[in-house]
Amino acid sequence: MISGISMAALNGKLTKKLVENLGTGRHGDGSGLYLVVDPSGARRWIVRVTVKGQTNRKGAPLRTDFGLGGADIVTINQARERALEYRRIAKQGLNPRFAATQDIPTFEEIAQQVHIERMPTWKKQKHGQQWINTLRDYAFPKMGRMPIDSIGQPEVLMCLSPIWTAKHETAKRLAQRIKIVLDVARG
Repeated sequence: MISGISMAALNGKLTKKLVENLGTGRHGDGSGLYLVVDPSGARRWIVRVTVKGQTNRKGAPLRTDFGLGGADIVTINQARERALEYRRIAKQGLNPRFAATQDIPTFEEIAQQVHIERMPTWKKQKHGQQWINTLRDYAFPKMGRMPIDSIGQPEVLMCLSPIWTAKHETAKRLAQRIKIVLDVARG
């Protein structure tokens, strides 16, 4: 450590520990990716890209910042992947704001789609209703609005942990249903 800054920060690569502990300001990870820490303590990722061949009003290269999500939801690796995608789009001369791939569906949207597609496979309508109700009650409140590609093990555990001991059978079924939704999304 050099006066509170780790070598990783000096080398331009943030670590999970740094992301959690850095103070107010804009902290670079390299290649235009930054962690912004607000005075309130809120942490979010942004990426700054230069769009090839485009200029701003003053004739300088068009540089734009894009939000990638809160650091409490988007991991360092996810932020790096998204930043790379935005840089690739900008390198092609396209503005990522307008050229980014289609909006990423939420967990709830994919779950509803899977439920509808699987309805004919249930012997009783009641089983299908139980399937979606479990997700509605335990998964949707915690990660229903999250983009499907940002859901990993921590988010799944966030849904399962509160009921794992008290409602073990429900938790096992919930885990299976979450896995099915994530598998379908990853196609």
